[in-house]
Amino acid sequence: MSGINVERQDARLKLLAEKIYTHCGMNYTDNLGMLGSKIEGRLSELNMSCLDYCSYLSENAAEWEKLIIAVTINETYFFREEQQLDEMVRLVKTELAGKGMVNIWSSACSTGEEPYSLVMALDAAGVPLDRIQVYASDINAKVLQIAENGRYHRNSLCFRRTPDAMKRIYFAQEGDWFVMNARIRDRVRFMRLNLLDGTAIAKLPAMDILFCRNVLIYFDDATIKRVMWSFHNRLQEGGLLFLGHAETMRGGNEIGFEAVSCPSTFYYRKVKGGL
Repeated sequence: MSGINVERQDARLKLLAEKIYTHCGMNYTDNLGMLGSKIEGRLSELNMSCLDYCSYLSENAAEWEKLIIAVTINETYFFREEQQLDEMVRLVKTELAGKGMVNIWSSACSTGEEPYSLVMALDAAGVPLDRIQVYASDINAKVLQIAENGRYHRNSLCFRRTPDAMKRIYFAQEGDWFVMNARIRDRVRFMRLNLLDGTAIAKLPAMDILFCRNVLIYFDDATIKRVMWSFHNRLQEGGLLFLGHAETMRGGNEIGFEAVSCPSTFYYRKVKGGL
């Protein structure tokens, strides 16, 4: 491919990257090669060039669902970052012990391993499940369907950190599949939600605990700040925010969060402040 053609292809990919950024905040503008590899199959299926596809997106809103499935990353597993789960359990049993219903939001739940892990960890620690309501959201409708079904293949890497005892307690085996116990599934409400949709987020109930792990790494600073404002508005005073172990919140004090460090992990607490 000539230099001119490469430049043209990059320009078209950049146009698509900008559309994706505006739609959901995922930033591929500095990684056009990855974006190209992710959409290659969809372009081939439609027999379209990248430029034609950009026009197609503008005229066919339903196509966004297909594109989101292609570009989102959904690597997850049960009991991921277990130290954070342990700290969440401790906080529910101490700081939130006198609260009636504890609302927890798994804001990028993918195929359901995170929200189910939250409920299992609390149940295993003796927290009554009628005190717990987990809200689980994702922008990708395909992974949400998997999450709602609660069926996972026995050879799936999602079980890489799941003790056999937990499988026996919380799953029923049906052939090659493990099916999540109804007691756990019933404590989770799944919904499709774009983290840039402040109006939809505002309709959620006030949250005591919010998990947004391994998501911010795909956002730029401006988008992170926008999302953090929405989270701040949705959390109760003193509410708790858990990010991924490799993620930090820049400008947290300005928004109204303080970092809390403990021996095995860290998290953020909503404090009075922020504009």
